[in-house]
Amino acid sequence: MPGEINENIKSIRELKNYTQEYMAFRLGITQAGYSKMERNGSRISFEKLEEIAVIFEMDLKGIINFGSTLSFKSNLQNPLSALTASGLLNAEYLYRDKIRLLEKLLDMTDRELKTYKDKFGCL
Repeated sequence: MPGEINENIKSIRELKNYTQEYMAFRLGITQAGYSKMERNGSRISFEKLEEIAVIFEMDLKGIINFGSTLSFKSNLQNPLSALTASGLLNAEYLYRDKIRLLEKLLDMTDRELKTYKDKFGCL
């Protein structure tokens, strides 16, 4: 069962187009640690699983049951409809985390530039 959850997390991450680096950053762990979590079925603490659910904007039940609730075979006419119905391909939410992260990085860059302007009196 732990391996299934790890596989579900990997599948959801890939569907949301999140990198391992992004997930590791959001979880406060290294990319190597995150990769190990996905790759070899190491146990994930309940707290980390809750954090992952927040990042994915899903509930824990959705993550745990992800592989069993999506059936592409049953909907060959439109294989993306199951994902759309589950909310994974909802355009409104798909990039929200990425936008927030970029806004934070831009804010940090602006503050850094101001520091250099103040320090060196240029730009």
